[in-house]
Amino acid sequence: MKDKQKLLVIGSGGREHAIAKKLLASPHVAQVFCAPGNPGMVEDGIVTLGISELDFEALKGFCYEEEIDWTFVGPENALVAGIVDSFEADGFKIFGPDKRAAKLEGSKDFAMRFMNKHAIPTARFETYQSSETALAGLAHFTEPVVIKADGLAAGKGVVIATTKADAEKEIALMFKKGQKQIVLSEFLAGPEYSLFVVVGKNGHRILPLAQDHKRALDDDKGANTGGMGAYSPLPQLAQADYEKMVTEVVEPTIAGLRAEDFNYCGILYIGLILTKTGPKVIEYNVRLGDPETQVVLPRVENDLALLVEKALSGETLPEIKVSQEACIGVVIAAEGYPGQYETGQVLPTFTETEQLSFDYANVAEKEHELIGNGGRIVTVLAKAETLAKAQAEVYAFLATKELTGCYYRHDIGTKATQKKY
Repeated sequence: MKDKQKLLVIGSGGREHAIAKKLLASPHVAQVFCAPGNPGMVEDGIVTLGISELDFEALKGFCYEEEIDWTFVGPENALVAGIVDSFEADGFKIFGPDKRAAKLEGSKDFAMRFMNKHAIPTARFETYQSSETALAGLAHFTEPVVIKADGLAAGKGVVIATTKADAEKEIALMFKKGQKQIVLSEFLAGPEYSLFVVVGKNGHRILPLAQDHKRALDDDKGANTGGMGAYSPLPQLAQADYEKMVTEVVEPTIAGLRAEDFNYCGILYIGLILTKTGPKVIEYNVRLGDPETQVVLPRVENDLALLVEKALSGETLPEIKVSQEACIGVVIAAEGYPGQYETGQVLPTFTETEQLSFDYANVAEKEHELIGNGGRIVTVLAKAETLAKAQAEVYAFLATKELTGCYYRHDIGTKATQKKY
């Protein structure tokens, strides 16, 4: 791997902040750009660009002018829209699956058919193209029933309807909003886990697991969000159950990608649920998750730039070295998120320490201060030798800060520590 590399990260959120920081820590990397990025990244030496993640021509022009060595794609919208196809057509190296492979996230129906074809355990499902057929199809499912928008929905396109009346209302609403088809599936009960696989042209490696907290409010109440916090490792997960996840889900998934000749050199996220009958897949994403990335990457001791370079070049991927330290991240969100939320909140000064760090997402700059500019604003992260200590550290820090027009959950990590703050 050559030295003094210049890399580009696509995206603007906390996930991209974490990715860019990890790449910049490589001794082989001189500069990391992020398009469009956000003002909170600048303090970490990341150069942000005024280029949209969907403006492929402008992004390629920048890569040409700046002689970017390769690009790492953060968000799903660019992948589903075909950024990898566009870059590769013009000879630019890029880390991520192409448009066809990205349908594993872009279409719930496509993903679940892929799972069935390759004998990957998942929920029973049916797909419907009209409100009338979906309403009739409800008779084939018992409540609660899971209703999924077929396209991208930023982590918020899944509704669990506990009654038939709620299901009918949600189905009608989804089609009214313009959905062309929806998926109904059986409800699966059990703890959920986020598993990330680095897929190279020649092999794959599994990153540390994390657990996300999707609901807006404590005790998993409130609306679904993009994620209100995460932690890693998962001490409550038995080794035998983890091994089942690898043999029954990861390995057949990778075999399926190879069998169907997908152009897949990137990250595969597998959303898993551990049911009474074993692990099952809830969904695939074709990129790193947010906020899981923020707690997973700090535990990866490998040089991320070197890992990606080997994936792109088809070399054997190195074994993943995992820190024994625990990491927990709590998302500070705008009051009202994921519904109508406030913006313009002035954020307090956050000073990084050896234990505490901050990955910014929806922020803007006003008079040299960072202000909230969206739903999820910043992830506050703590590392410690145990998860309980990391949890105590992050919540002790948050308790010292006055946050106006914001909120956060007080139970991130509780499923492992049984402590709430």
